[in-house]
Amino acid sequence: MAQFDILIVGGGHAGAQVAISLRQRKYTGSIAIVGEEAEYPYERPPLSKDYLAGAKDFGRLLIRPAPSWAERNVDLVLATRVTQVLPADHIVRTQNGDLIGYGQLIWAAGGYPRRLACRGSGLAGIHYVRSRADVDRMKAELGDAKTIVIIGGGYIGLEAAAILSGLGKQVTIVEAQPRVLARVASEELSLFYQAEHESHGVAFRLGAGVEALEGAERISGVVLATGEVLPADMVVVGIGIAPAVEALEVAGAAVENGVLVDGLCRTSVSDIFAIGDCAAHENSFADNATIRLESVQNANDQAMTVAKHLTGCDEPYHAVPWFWSDQYDLKLQTVGISTGHDQVVLRGDPARRSFSLVYLRGNSVIALDCVNATRDYVQGRALLGRNLNFPSGQLADADIPLKNFA
Repeated sequence: MAQFDILIVGGGHAGAQVAISLRQRKYTGSIAIVGEEAEYPYERPPLSKDYLAGAKDFGRLLIRPAPSWAERNVDLVLATRVTQVLPADHIVRTQNGDLIGYGQLIWAAGGYPRRLACRGSGLAGIHYVRSRADVDRMKAELGDAKTIVIIGGGYIGLEAAAILSGLGKQVTIVEAQPRVLARVASEELSLFYQAEHESHGVAFRLGAGVEALEGAERISGVVLATGEVLPADMVVVGIGIAPAVEALEVAGAAVENGVLVDGLCRTSVSDIFAIGDCAAHENSFADNATIRLESVQNANDQAMTVAKHLTGCDEPYHAVPWFWSDQYDLKLQTVGISTGHDQVVLRGDPARRSFSLVYLRGNSVIALDCVNATRDYVQGRALLGRNLNFPSGQLADADIPLKNFA
């Protein structure tokens, strides 16, 4: 049985970063990463953007060149899934029945795409975007696909729509909510992005449920709850992810839409940490609500929190959330969490495709969405959590740099 001082389950951003950070902090114990995919750790955000478009090859997605893992003395156990955690024995079991021992276990397994459960969901031509293999399967079929239906109007769906419409495909987005980005952005931003996509030929069906998918062996149409049938040579599904925490829950870890962790990313089970998309934590930027953040920022910062703790420096996680999305020639940069806002201040002119939305709760700035407005994004970070001592209307003057308000 193999034995490691630190065993990391998950080869995504979080798992890779914690191994890198441990070595940067001069940790000398043995480290192994167990990953489900056969690939070396790579960046996922470009999958629905440059990689799907063919503008970036896979080698450029690698978080570190392949030889660097051996140089850092980090063992990679690839194409391997952990199915059981035995915390009393400090052992995990893989799908092949192999046992791996650990001193400290860091769970960075991320999540799995939520699947459609309606009739016809097993037809060929239905795709999810989470891994390189997922996108490679899509790319292999794109040549024969003229009409594509995207189910889900979140960032994954919108980013895929931007790429696919740019490739000359006829794209329709189906969203169950009355607007796109309904769970993460204001109505102003939703309407702006819908209009941008429509200007590129993308059609929308909003407030529309999917009743069934039809076809013989391969998808040919999407049946909406209204009875309308949308022709489809391909379907792309982006309806969120389910955190991969089953093995930890069976092992006794507290779970609530993810495995619950404290400020040092410790689970309720001794010697087991959780980081990244699967970790539910109390976040001060979300009014101390317990949330999961599915972002590279969160993965990297939680990884650093654990690496510091395991090398003798306890600094509880307190990182400013940030996120970005590239669609067409628009760069959206978000900082903070806008949930619970009671006022939105517009800076700039959406018609000029450069503006910011400042979200307030009471008299405090809690988040910004900046579209082609990098200066606002950089300077606006300093405003988060601060009570304004001036009329909020002054924020609307885009000629006044945000740094002046700090």
